[in-house]
Formats: sequence, structure tokens, C-alpha cells
Amino acid sequence: MIQTLKKWLVGYSEEDEQTEENETRIGELRKGPLPRHVAIIMDGNGRWAKKRGMPRVAGHRAGMKTVRHITRAADALGIEALTLYSFSTENWKRPQDEVNYLMGLPEEFLRTDVDELVERNIRVGMLGDRKNLPDHTLEAIDKFKEATKDNTGLRLNFALNYGSRSEIIRGVQRIIDDVQSGKLDKDALDESLFGQYLYTADLPEPDLMIRTSGEVRISNFMLWQLAYSELWFTDVQWPDFTKESFYEAIEDFQRRSRRYGAV
Repeated sequence: MIQTLKKWLVGYSEEDEQTEENETRIGELRKGPLPRHVAIIMDGNGRWAKKRGMPRVAGHRAGMKTVRHITRAADALGIEALTLYSFSTENWKRPQDEVNYLMGLPEEFLRTDVDELVERNIRVGMLGDRKNLPDHTLEAIDKFKEATKDNTGLRLNFALNYGSRSEIIRGVQRIIDDVQSGKLDKDALDESLFGQYLYTADLPEPDLMIRTSGEVRISNFMLWQLAYSELWFTDVQWPDFTKESFYEAIEDFQRRSRRYGAV
């Protein structure tokens, strides 16, 4: 098949070229156990920009380039799902100009990236509460979802206006409604069924969670889903997180023994 993928207009770098060395690295990683689902807390954009005397929004723009690189890397490895913590329910407390910029990123991403995502067979989704999101943000997200709905490869999920505690409360409220309406027998409720009431109902639980920028906490991200995930922290700020950083996390995952409470 003739390669028709365009170079993404914002953030393309030579790092994304499929060199023989890179293909060899990917081949080696594929020989070991790969996480089905990788979740990432993309931290450090603002500090990256401040360190360079730039406005915080410059860090978010640089961070979007990293999203592209890591999406390509996950796709090349054959990972099933990649979830990126993009905007939390607590992030509304940030300065209004920064919030406005972040709410515009889905439109920019749609304009520059949708063609490649379609051709790469990547399906885009959103996890989070649509309430309070601007109409233009929701419109961009919905266009992404529509354009990629038939794709069967990597699931690229953006956790937007997402908070795990509110997600769990929302799930409990829906369960109560279903019990009261007779749709659900409360004695049938177990962990597996509860998971079907969360935003991630159609996704495997993350096998690996990565957080950048030196913070060692999960910040209200997938509290239920990360129960048995492997956690990997790095001091590297998100705009500087490369595919090599990603491969390092995967290699560390492959060295771990996952016992799920057993001996």
C-alpha cells in the first residue's frame, strides 16, 4: 500500500521516522508481554513553559506534540488502548485564559490530525462529563468520534472534564436508578457489573499507568480502574517525554511480575 500519511503539521519530528533501529526496538518489545491499555497523566506542561520563560499555554502546545509522538509509538507496538488525562474536574480552577486554550485544543487536533488517525485505523473516544464543556469543544470531539467510529485499531481516549470520584458517584446513582426501576437486582451487583457503570465500561482496565514530571500520585484518575495497574513515574516533563521514554516504561512493565494478590 502506498504510504499516503501526511506528516502531522504541528509537532512532526525526525523521531517519528520508522528507522531500521526503531523497527528493531519495536520488534523486541513485541516479544514480551505488552499492556493492553496504557493510561497516562500528562503532567508538567506549565512548568516546562515557565522554565523557559514562556506562557503556560506554550507548554500545552508543546505537550500536544508529545501526544502525537506517543500515539504513534503505541500504535506501532499494537497496544489496544491509550488513555490520556487531558483535563480534570479540578482544572477549571486554573486561569481563564489557560482553560480557554485547553478547551480549544480538540478543535486544533481535529483540524491537523484527523486524516492520519483515520488512516492509521485509530478510534478516538472521550471519558468524562460532557456537562460544562463548551459547545465548540463538544462539537470537535463528536466530529472526531464520528470520523473514526469504524476504526478497529488503537483506542485513543481523552479523559476530559474527568474526575474519578465523580465518575464513581455517577455510577452509583445509575445503579440506584436501575435497582429502583427493577432493571437490576441489587444482589447481582459485583465488581464486574459495577465496572459497566463507569466511563470505561467498554475498555480493559489499564495494565500500566504512567505519570510524568516527578509527581508520585494519581490525582483522582481512574481510582477504581487502577486497582491492579503497574505504576511508572518519571521526572521527565510531558513536553520532553519521547517515544524512548515510552519504550522505557514498557520495558519496565515487562520486567515486573503481576500476581494480583497471589504468592
